[in-house]
Amino acid sequence: MTTGTLKIHTENILPIIKKWLYSEKDIFLRELISNACDAIQKCRVLRDHGELTTPDEEFRIDLKVDKDARTLTFTDNGIGMSAEEAEKYIAQVAFSGAEEFIGKYSSQNEKDQIIGHFGLGFYSSYMVAENVTIDTLSYRNGAEAALWTCDGSVSYTLDKGQRTTRGTEITLFISKDNDEFLEESRLRSILQHYCAFLPFPIYLNGSQINKKQPLWLKNPSECTDAEYLEFYHSLYPLDPDPIFWIHLNVDYPFHLKGILYFPKITKRFDWNHNTIKLFCNRVFVSDHCKDLIPDYLMILRGAIDSPDIPLNVSRSTLQMDRTVRQLSQHISKKVSDRLSSLHVSEREKFLKAWPDIEMIIKLGILQDDKFYERSKDFLIWKNLNGDWTTIPEYLERHKEEYKGKIFYSSEEQQGHILDLYKQKGIEILAASSVVDTPLISFLEDKIDGVKFQRIDGAIDEAIVDASREKTLLDADGRTESFKIADFIRSKLGIDNLSVEAKSLNTDSVPALLVVDEEMRRLRESMALAQQALPPHFAAKRTFVVNTNNPLVQSIYGLKEKDAALAKEMVLHLYELSLLSQRELEPAALSQFVARASQILEKLVLK
Repeated sequence: MTTGTLKIHTENILPIIKKWLYSEKDIFLRELISNACDAIQKCRVLRDHGELTTPDEEFRIDLKVDKDARTLTFTDNGIGMSAEEAEKYIAQVAFSGAEEFIGKYSSQNEKDQIIGHFGLGFYSSYMVAENVTIDTLSYRNGAEAALWTCDGSVSYTLDKGQRTTRGTEITLFISKDNDEFLEESRLRSILQHYCAFLPFPIYLNGSQINKKQPLWLKNPSECTDAEYLEFYHSLYPLDPDPIFWIHLNVDYPFHLKGILYFPKITKRFDWNHNTIKLFCNRVFVSDHCKDLIPDYLMILRGAIDSPDIPLNVSRSTLQMDRTVRQLSQHISKKVSDRLSSLHVSEREKFLKAWPDIEMIIKLGILQDDKFYERSKDFLIWKNLNGDWTTIPEYLERHKEEYKGKIFYSSEEQQGHILDLYKQKGIEILAASSVVDTPLISFLEDKIDGVKFQRIDGAIDEAIVDASREKTLLDADGRTESFKIADFIRSKLGIDNLSVEAKSLNTDSVPALLVVDEEMRRLRESMALAQQALPPHFAAKRTFVVNTNNPLVQSIYGLKEKDAALAKEMVLHLYELSLLSQRELEPAALSQFVARASQILEKLVLK
């Protein structure tokens, strides 16, 4: 058996770093500015250990553009390097000076956190530069400046530098196909995108980029509503004011800070646009937090910052692990806690915000059992009288009369069907959200003995007047109701359509259409998933005519006098029921209107 060590050839590694490690060229600015921040941060740590004396006010990072010389120069007054350190930290690819420094000066203070860890960020400069020089002077007494130069090949030179003050000056000689990075406006935009919240002042040609501290670093008790709104609009200038927010501040078992906003839902709202901004040690990483934020919270806005977020080598995307899953669950819990507190202590504000938070809560319940357990007490429904209730409250009010049944309507108005229930004083919940159908099925599985029934999903006993049922048998043993139903069925001649004649509790309703509850739910769920229902799964329909209605009695009376007119009126009555319940196909509308005209003509000429 033989053992050995892996052999890494820089002539192969450097092209990979330059071309494939980073998804966008502009990331080189983020990496070099982050390195400069780390160099200054190390000064602060050394100062705290008594090895250096320098006030915070002196710390700064400067970026200067010289279009004529085609150079970008990054200057910081951080820790600097000696010639030996330049060889150790720069010439050794993927050797992180940050890791070594952290090991020597370990600190739990968030202010002491170092951004870099992989030792590759500096080489992102070769994505845009054909040559790079580093002029650096260490903080140590008696140190000599060092000048490191490399054209992106495997060779470099190390000589004496010109720098006379502590810190580092990196000069990039921009290649000909990267002119955009010599434009001040382009550089300013990139810096504001990635570096707006870094802890040390950053100047571009003398103008400071990062003038404001991130609000998430402040204690929530010290933040005003005006500050929260100002911060929101700094992130999303065109959005209306958010409805409320959650300030995250976690120290154990991981570090996490941030502010999540519940946005105002407008007609222009883009449900598919992810806009929670992810930061790591105040450096912008991404606005795609799909793995960190549960799907049902992706419509939130705001910023999250955590040094514990595991990133890939290019610090551009998350890497899934146990920490990310813990962070995701914690964020979900904080959101549900905030909603619960709002529901209990600021109910009017909660009710006013419901149209904007309804979808978050309902999707969360459907996607996350833990979220359901935390949020079921503030899952509210509005009844058709305009009053708000929860399912437990509804069941308690009607436990004797409804026996676990919950009546609901998919629309705030369902025409004459609604009148049947209103006359009996039956409480009906409004369920018009696109996710209410799967939510109702979910709740039936979760709550024992509960059954949701849409008011057009069955003929409930509550809307039938049994005292006026036409049950008298004729010589052939048939009731009047049976004969009316048989007459209507024969005139319609529609396959797979059941017809019933019932004594409803009002005479004003001539007929109604009942669509099987389970089949209708399946149809709506398939539509929500943008899938077509197979033809053999057509919803089961029942056409119910009211034996007490004068129009139905008149049509039935035409069975021998004018069978043709009776048939036209039965068809028209059926399509009226379809139309009132939004079941009439658009293609059938013109025929419906034509038949209405024909019937009116016949009635006028009689």
